[in-house]
Amino acid sequence: MTGGVLSLLFGDPFAVMNTVGLVAFALVGASKAVREEFDLFGVAVVGLAMAFAGGVTRDLLVARVPLALRSPVEILLGLVGVALAVGLSAWLASPDEHPVTLVADAVGLAAFATTGAIVATDAGVSAFGVVAVATINAVGGGALADILLDRAPFILFEDFYASCAVLGGVTYWLVGALGGPSGVAAAACAAVTVAIRLVAVARGWRLPTAKRFGDRFDG
Repeated sequence: MTGGVLSLLFGDPFAVMNTVGLVAFALVGASKAVREEFDLFGVAVVGLAMAFAGGVTRDLLVARVPLALRSPVEILLGLVGVALAVGLSAWLASPDEHPVTLVADAVGLAAFATTGAIVATDAGVSAFGVVAVATINAVGGGALADILLDRAPFILFEDFYASCAVLGGVTYWLVGALGGPSGVAAAACAAVTVAIRLVAVARGWRLPTAKRFGDRFDG
């Protein structure tokens, strides 16, 4: 049985990316709730919401029962991420700003952009659909987590975040369109997304705002 689980995990790009994404995003979401001083139930709710909201939306878009409702393993993986966040909070003042959490966020973004692209491709949607589902899968959980934390989703007004998932989705589609196998497309999507996100964090990249454009014209 153990051999079968390992074979599935390491032989299926979707299983690998989904596992990584669930743990990473649950950790990130729960860390945000810890900083806001939520109780343990609230921490778990925010962590699981960030882990699952994007994937549930993805599955609904391609007309299938959400994977989170079909596999108890999904919930267990999310709870592992929540537990890691609680553990980090025991010795870190701001776990949501620690490099471990920032890297986990980038990894989760890449993993979920990849799972979204895989599911969309299997569903036979257009190139735009692949990129759109990849992006929604990657950022949907973070948007819901921010709403639960009573703040506007940060992907809408700051940071170079959703754009990384868009570029990852485009990469997945391009590799597939050029005849590359799904495993290569998945690896390329994940690598592009996580690399661009980490560079964006290190360099403080931001997309320009409409107001900034207006100020330039006024000047």
